[in-house]
Amino acid sequence: MTPSPEPSAAAASATLPVTLLSPVRGHHAFEACVEQLARAIRLGVYPLGSTLPPERELSTQLGVSRATLREAMAALRQAGLVQTTRGRGGGTVVILKPPTPSARAAARTTPEQRSDWLDALAFRRVIEPGAAAMLAEAGLDDTARAQLLAAHDEVAAASKPAHYRQSDSRFHLTIAALTGSHRVIESVTSVQATLHEMLLAIPQLETNIAHSDDQHTAVVRAILAKRPDPARRAMEQHCDDTAALLRGLLA
Repeated sequence: MTPSPEPSAAAASATLPVTLLSPVRGHHAFEACVEQLARAIRLGVYPLGSTLPPERELSTQLGVSRATLREAMAALRQAGLVQTTRGRGGGTVVILKPPTPSARAAARTTPEQRSDWLDALAFRRVIEPGAAAMLAEAGLDDTARAQLLAAHDEVAAASKPAHYRQSDSRFHLTIAALTGSHRVIESVTSVQATLHEMLLAIPQLETNIAHSDDQHTAVVRAILAKRPDPARRAMEQHCDDTAALLRGLLA
């Protein structure tokens, strides 16, 4: 009796997207879509030169609207992971080509540096939500309220990438400074310095900025209303979305 042939690599790999891509959860699905698709591309689920499944199929698998999927695809194009051609016979093809000097620099980072980056994201998820909750519980005087609102307004009004990143850092550092704890200030300063390195290695994405602005506003409102738990949750969501985007685009 002739033994059955081994499944081909193509047949085996056909099941991978089903395994690796799953419906995203949370209010902001964009960052989670980018993370899952970028991870699948980098792990070879969609090999170099292959064409991604149709938009309708991916949006169903990820449990998101086609509009959200298109935003995620735009982010992958900006990051140099895919290339899309329109018209008959077109599609989105995996290219894995860093498009900018900063992206090429990110590709050259050492495993130790990437491990440090991941550690910083985990630590940020602990310290910054805690700082927001701490500030909400303590309450703010008129001077502190004005400082927080000024920092929020500055980042909301920023337009140029460099200005936005600096304003964003100042917003988070302002929250830390207003706690009055030198340990919190030192910790948030360290985290923001590492985060700045990571953000420089990815394109600035308008959809993510819009989400960040909404989350900043939610954090400020909760702090001013003296509601520690909502302040913590809003900052956690902000940290989670940023981390998902960075994990996806920086592998």
